[in-house]
Formats: sequence, structure tokens, C-alpha cells
Amino acid sequence: MAVPEQIVERPLPQTLLAKIPLLVDLDAHVVEPPDVWSSRLPARYREEGPRIVHAPAGEVRLVGSSYVEAPGTEGRDVAWWCYEGRYTSIKRYIAAAGVPADEVNMGGITYDEMRPGCWKVPERLADMDLNGVQAQLCFPNYPRFCGQMFLWGKDRELARLCVEAYNDWMVEEWCASSGGRLIPLCLVPLWDVQLAAAEVRRNAARGVRAVAFSELPAYLDLPSLHSRYWDPFFDACAETGTVVCMHIGSGTKTPQTSADAPEAVAATILFGNSANSLVDFLFSGVLHRFPNLKLLYAEAQIGWIPYVLDRADDVWLTHRGWAHGQDNCPEPPSTYYHRQVYSCFFKDPTGIGLIDKVGLNNVVFETDYPHQDGTWPESRAAAARQFGHLDQDAVDRIARRNAIELLGLTLPEPQV
Repeated sequence: MAVPEQIVERPLPQTLLAKIPLLVDLDAHVVEPPDVWSSRLPARYREEGPRIVHAPAGEVRLVGSSYVEAPGTEGRDVAWWCYEGRYTSIKRYIAAAGVPADEVNMGGITYDEMRPGCWKVPERLADMDLNGVQAQLCFPNYPRFCGQMFLWGKDRELARLCVEAYNDWMVEEWCASSGGRLIPLCLVPLWDVQLAAAEVRRNAARGVRAVAFSELPAYLDLPSLHSRYWDPFFDACAETGTVVCMHIGSGTKTPQTSADAPEAVAATILFGNSANSLVDFLFSGVLHRFPNLKLLYAEAQIGWIPYVLDRADDVWLTHRGWAHGQDNCPEPPSTYYHRQVYSCFFKDPTGIGLIDKVGLNNVVFETDYPHQDGTWPESRAAAARQFGHLDQDAVDRIARRNAIELLGLTLPEPQV
């Protein structure tokens, strides 16, 4: 079987690897420890709130990008999150660091079967050291990428407490014990914009500068960006310097070409949701109304951005008589992108080839640890292969400086 030339890993010149400084990684993931909610929720909610139970694996069906599953009746036990009677297993592919690709699947596992760095701080820091990562922002796993698991909760008071408990654990335990190397990323109650704004301010007061949000809230049956419903949330983020972080897949709806297409089709075209989201933000006027607001797209890659910007600018100008593109967007859409939008990548040599059009100041690097798609423990080598040929200032900006400036981080300079 012939392998396309662009994905063949050729020998890496050490001169390129030497140019890559310690990375600041703005998209990794944490597998939440078993006691995140059971140790923090009021006693009356601990049976209904998220807790770990062990039971045999059952059948898993992917519906959209949500799993429909329940424990089986025989076989070895795996770890399940149970929340208001809904079961979600911890799957191998979300804790795949160090596992050969042929052994990664959607089957359930226990905590003992995953690398400890997936959920323990000391071991995570050791895995970061092994990978040449100085600091790291971690998206959630069980609550989904923007906390939509709690949006789907039946008891709104319990859901709110679950969001707050997650944020307290993120700030006070996961990040506080890392010596500043783990960067806090918090959730908000998606079902109430005023509660969301208040939670942004609560966390900003203790130093949090990143919040998870859905790239396409209308896909979650929430008001769209065009409705202006979210303006109090965006106002709180702009006021506090909190970056709105949108992980690919946070709209929950996975694009499909047909019911019988293999999963590889959806995995290939999923970036389309991020493109949809960016165009929504540009034409909704959100970035015009909140010029200090910053957006971060995680795991979206970057090669698609130049075409989307060119097309948006052309529609804005050419179809100004009927398309309403200038109603809320008085400047060319690309103006707002270059001023306010950042995107993570970790496997995109095509995007690097277009870096002048993507914007050198608009990209940050990621590792996706511990997911299967990630580059651990060779993330510096992956960086060197993709952008090590650029001048040192550009390398430093992509590998760490853009991320540091975006989140206002205080990190010691790497020792040469």
C-alpha cells in the first residue's frame, strides 16, 4: 500500500528540532478523576450527580456526536460515569496516550488501564516534561467540550452546581497544584446567559482567563450568535479578558454525508463546523460590538482559514445589496479575524504553507494529549517538521509566544 508522500515521516534534522522551544499547549484534555463531583456536591445531590460506577461494557452507538450506551450484563467491568441515570463509559480512544494505534477503539476501560498522566497532576507534569511542554490548557472530557452534558441535565440546580464544582476542581486542585503549568479553563451554565456571565466573572476574579463555549450554540438548540442573546456573556468575557475557547465538536452535531458513510468521513470533514462558526461570528457583529473579545478555535487546524476569509470578504462586498453581510459587519470580515481570532493546530503542514494568509499572530500550537490524534510524546518533533524551517522569531511565536500573549501568562523563559 502506497502512503502519500506528505504523511511520510522523513528523518528530522537536529538543527530544526533545536529551534523548537518549550511549547505552550492550548489544547490538551483531562480525564476527570472519579471524585470531582462526589466530593464537592451537597450530600443531597451526590446520588444524582456524576459519579463513577463499575459495570460490564455494553453496546455503544454514535448518534450525531453523542454516544447512546448503557452497561452490559456480562464481561469485565469498566468505568462508567452515571449522572441522573444516564451512563457514559470512559473509552479507550479518549485516554490513548502510549497505546498503539491498532489497539485504540471505543471500548470502555478503567482508570487503572490508562496512563496516570490522563488524570493525575504529578504524572501529567511528567508527561509534559517528556514532551517538551512548559504549560498546558486542558479541555474537559466527560462534561463534553463545552459542558453540554450539564445542559442536558434534568435538574437545573444540580446542573449549575455541577458546573461550579467542575470549575472549583479545575482552579483549586488541577491547576493550583501544578506550579502554574496547568492553565485553567472553566465551564458556564449554557442554559442561562446571565448565569454564564456571572460564572465568567466569578472565575476571572481568581485568575481564570479562558472559558469553554460551543462553536455552534444553535446546534445545541440554544439561541444563535445572530440573536444577540449571548451579548451579556461576551460582554463579561471582553470585560475580564477571558478568551472564548471553542473545541471542534463542541456543537455536538457531527457533519455526515450519508447514513452509511464510515466514521472516517465525519472525522475528515469535522473542521467544517469550525468554518461555519467563524463565519457566524464574523457576520453576526459579535466581534464588531466587542472589539476586545478574543476567540480561540481548538483542534480546528488552520489550512481552511484563508479561503473562508477570502470568500467572506467577497460576499461582504459583491453581494452587499441583498445578502445583509454589512448590516452588523461594517468592516471587511477578515479585519475582525486578524484582530480577534486564534486557531490551534498540530497536524497542518498545508496551513503552515499559507501562514502569511492565515496570520502568523493568529495561530497557536497544541498536542491533543491524551487523545489518539495527539502527537505525544513527539510534539516538539511534530512542530519542527511543520514549522521548524521558519525564522526563529516565527517559530517562537507559534510554539509559545502567541499563547502567552493571548492568555496573559507569566512563564519563565526556557533555558537555552
